[in-house]
Amino acid sequence: MLNSVTTPQSLDERFRDAVSALRPPESGRAPGDPVRDGAGLTGASARELFDAQLTSRHLDLAARWLRSFNEGFHTGGSSGHEGNAAVAAALRGDDPALLHHRSAAFYCVRAANHPGEPGQDSAHRLEEAARDVLRGVVASVRDPITGGRDKIFGNPALHLVPALSAPGGHLPRAVGLAHSLARGGDTAWPDDAIVAASFGDGGAGGAGATSALHAAGRLDLAGQRVPLLLICEDNTPGEPGPDGWTGTMLRGRPGVRYTYADGCDLAAAHDAAAEAVAWVRAERRPAVLHLSTVLLLGRPGDPEPGDGLDRDPLIGTARLLVEAGLYGPDEVITRYDEIGWQVRKAAEEVLGEAKLASAGEVVASLAARRPLRVAHAVAEAAGRALGAGAPTRLRVFDGRLPEDAGPMTLAQTITAGLTDALAAHPGLLLFGPATTRGGRHGVTTGLSGVDADRVFDTPADPTTIIGLATGAGLAGLIPVPELDCLAGLHGAAEQLRAEAATMAYLSSGAYRNPLVLRVPGLAQPFGIGGHLANDNTVAALRDVPGLVVAVPARAADAAPMLRSCLAAAEADGTVSVFLEPVAVYQTRDLYQQGDSEWLAPYSAPGGWADEHVPIGRARIYGLGTAQDLTIVTYGNGVRMSLRVAAQLATEGYGARVVDLRWINPLPVADLVREATVTGRVLIVDETRRSGGVGEGVLAALVDGSFVGSVRRVAAADVPVPLGPAAQHVLVGEDAITQGAHALLAR
Repeated sequence: MLNSVTTPQSLDERFRDAVSALRPPESGRAPGDPVRDGAGLTGASARELFDAQLTSRHLDLAARWLRSFNEGFHTGGSSGHEGNAAVAAALRGDDPALLHHRSAAFYCVRAANHPGEPGQDSAHRLEEAARDVLRGVVASVRDPITGGRDKIFGNPALHLVPALSAPGGHLPRAVGLAHSLARGGDTAWPDDAIVAASFGDGGAGGAGATSALHAAGRLDLAGQRVPLLLICEDNTPGEPGPDGWTGTMLRGRPGVRYTYADGCDLAAAHDAAAEAVAWVRAERRPAVLHLSTVLLLGRPGDPEPGDGLDRDPLIGTARLLVEAGLYGPDEVITRYDEIGWQVRKAAEEVLGEAKLASAGEVVASLAARRPLRVAHAVAEAAGRALGAGAPTRLRVFDGRLPEDAGPMTLAQTITAGLTDALAAHPGLLLFGPATTRGGRHGVTTGLSGVDADRVFDTPADPTTIIGLATGAGLAGLIPVPELDCLAGLHGAAEQLRAEAATMAYLSSGAYRNPLVLRVPGLAQPFGIGGHLANDNTVAALRDVPGLVVAVPARAADAAPMLRSCLAAAEADGTVSVFLEPVAVYQTRDLYQQGDSEWLAPYSAPGGWADEHVPIGRARIYGLGTAQDLTIVTYGNGVRMSLRVAAQLATEGYGARVVDLRWINPLPVADLVREATVTGRVLIVDETRRSGGVGEGVLAALVDGSFVGSVRRVAAADVPVPLGPAAQHVLVGEDAITQGAHALLAR
């Protein structure tokens, strides 16, 4: 059987035929009266929403027309979902909303109700909304949210936050935004705003929706306010209802209120949405609104709508208006044609608008890199800590300042750095699994005593953690979440890739969600072992455009690098992963037992500016003459490489060890310069040979026109096994020594 999702032509014909068959009543209702008995929607409001629904339908038709001659690059897909116009009408214009890809009617209502330019009426604003949507279709630089980079629904002026990831992937961020708005403070939204987020039934069972519903319900049951309305637009073939799979799944979520309505019935959808919005706004608690919709104008391979073709919401609204005596059938078709002409005219107008013309224009909004501003932010933080913030700093450290405590381990330095960050940044949040109890490795021990409201525990689910963080960043806070381990990141890679790191890119810089994600990771040859607790792969991190990945190898770098990440988050909205090598958390010695050379004193604020570590700058160590060999490494490899270099020095060979410190972006200038000095490069990479950091270093050397000998020591392409077997696949000092001698023999 052929796919029965209808064509634009047949959909148009069905609408005309169905409307022509309608018969008006002998006496009609007044525009100010309910559009039908028992409804809260007035006739006047129904006519306004019908205009938005008609505009939405014609936007789909125009997108397909543009695509037919290769001038449109997205075919829309809101037909059958025009009932979300009712949800937009129930919300306020300053309620932030994260919309899924079938939300043209919602967008049109929000735009029509916005004050806009002086002298504009709602009809003109509706025409401009059509242009904005079509600008996304034709990849115009005037697209109000992405600037021609993609086709999504968003507009800062309308408080529409772009939803960036796979179906349902934006919902954890919506939970995080609602949770953060409930905290109060200086945000772009009023204190009584609620967050709305829509998604389709295709994403209802995905990781994003599952985590969001779990997190919202859990927060609610814990007594925390989460003013969030999730809208599931269910276009399951047949008429989806509350007793179907989607309805049963949504209705059974603890802590989340459930409401169902027929999304193809404008009056029913409006009343259900208005009631749900009012409840969420008054109670500051989460709810889900389940709307049954239908998929029209789908793509080949989409589910067949079956009887759903008879549930076209435009026909339903036309029937509502005709039976109320507010329009005659001919008036409905005339209005349909008028708006169709306006939308087609808008499509012709946006055709000639400029497109992105260079790679530089495309990446311009990806990730700001303003090192001078970041350095200035670090210096300002130091100044506050020495001045007005000195009493607060003394209080949070309980009278025992860390600079007076003597040399510290890597873990102790990070703890002190986080404590200083809490004192310096009132909007900073620390959270993760068992954060109040120190986290998995004890690094956050005691921090909840600094500010119990800003240091809190979350579920262990990484999707939830990063979702809460991206929402908090969007609300203007600086979240510093922690994951249990590196392996946990892989299940939440979509949150980090799409919802966090590309927010500025796909909103032309209008929105940002800065965060510093702490991840204890990298492998331990003598640790617990196993592929989950001892993960050593970071390929997924280095593949995320715009993401900063910091790897402090020792205490001397940990606090300065943490301050750089926090300053970049504050100044540029940077998204960073602070990858902490678990194997050297408590390491004290470097060359021999008792030398304490892996420890370092914690600097007082007066030294923060001098020890500032810019993002993308390496640390260089020289041993002996430092002229024979360059060892490029990071993380656990730094300590091992320094030990090998010291042994080589006793043999008469001088080596320089380059600690990359940042594996995204790589410190390319530093490593090419140091490689050129010796002409021999040994890459010591504790991640896997395939997809590891070493491949990026090799590429940087080639791109930098390095002429010399290169050798690589890396972990085997296998998950880390349990127990002593781990030593056979991970990098060790013997392998580094062998690699060094092989190069020196050339």
